[in-house]
Amino acid sequence: MEYILIIIGAIFVNNIVLAQFLGICPFLGVSKDVKSSLGMGGAVLFVMLIATMVTWLLMNYMLTPVEFGGHSPFKVDLRYLQTIVYILVIAGLVQMVEIVLKKSAPALYQTLGIFLPLITTNCAVLGVAIQVVQKDMTFLQSLTYAGGIAIGFTLALVIFAGIREQLALVKIPKAMNGIPIALITAGILAMAFMGFSGLV
Repeated sequence: MEYILIIIGAIFVNNIVLAQFLGICPFLGVSKDVKSSLGMGGAVLFVMLIATMVTWLLMNYMLTPVEFGGHSPFKVDLRYLQTIVYILVIAGLVQMVEIVLKKSAPALYQTLGIFLPLITTNCAVLGVAIQVVQKDMTFLQSLTYAGGIAIGFTLALVIFAGIREQLALVKIPKAMNGIPIALITAGILAMAFMGFSGLV
């Protein structure tokens, strides 16, 4: 039951984009059509799960010494290196995903284009890796939380892409075209997700 609550909370209550405002760059950039949004969501899910797993292990077994609750063989407290280590791990994982997509799904790779490297600097991936440490989650809780956050990110991206596809068919005042209407739509969507607050 605890893991179900973590997933529901991560998807709806604490949605990474609409409640925590992390990962806005790909949210606004990739959300022009549903297909590329699903591809981006899948890539983020994969990177977020692997990054959370690797960073959790690094934090507990390399950076945190025994006296602070970790299992590091080093006597020195290296937790201050957390952000640098996390960024390097995430950047390496994104390169791996990029190589795999280029070989296995060239069409998806072409669709994502410049937005795939955006995962490297996607603060949602880094934010989740840091949050699981701050919330003192176990390994399984961390993976569950990361999966829920990635599903919530994908859900927000796909809903937003669907709305933007519909907006392309509607006559919008010239001054509101493009980013202005996208930001207003994102704000309304964020307010709609506020209705889930207090659910978990």
